Amino acid sequence: MRTDVTPGQTSDHKGFDLVMGDDLPAPGALLADKGYDADRIRDWAEARDTIPVIPMRRHRKARAGVDRTLYALRNLVERCFGRLKNARRVATRYDKTVASVLGFVDVACIRLWTWRFVNTA
Repeated sequence: MRTDVTPGQTSDHKGFDLVMGDDLPAPGALLADKGYDADRIRDWAEARDTIPVIPMRRHRKARAGVDRTLYALRNLVERCFGRLKNARRVATRYDKTVASVLGFVDVACIRLWTWRFVNTA
């Protein structure tokens, strides 16, 4: 998993390059919302033989279909972000430095991962 921090007013597609580097293996599909509908992201996906599953924005003249069964899997990612935001420090960014914010995001991810294996009974 790779994470990075951008300012709150930054558009989603501007943070794409920060987390999707060339050193990552090519994914089979790129699941994203309308915020990532940019030509350069679609070109990036096609150059790596990745299926871009990104709904088109309304202002697009050329329309492309979206595989709705693959797009429904995006719900898993959204639920993961929802669980990460249960950690109040992640949701409100109390920490002042980027290193401490990213460190606590890693701690929250580890906590989510270990909950899968811990018996709560």
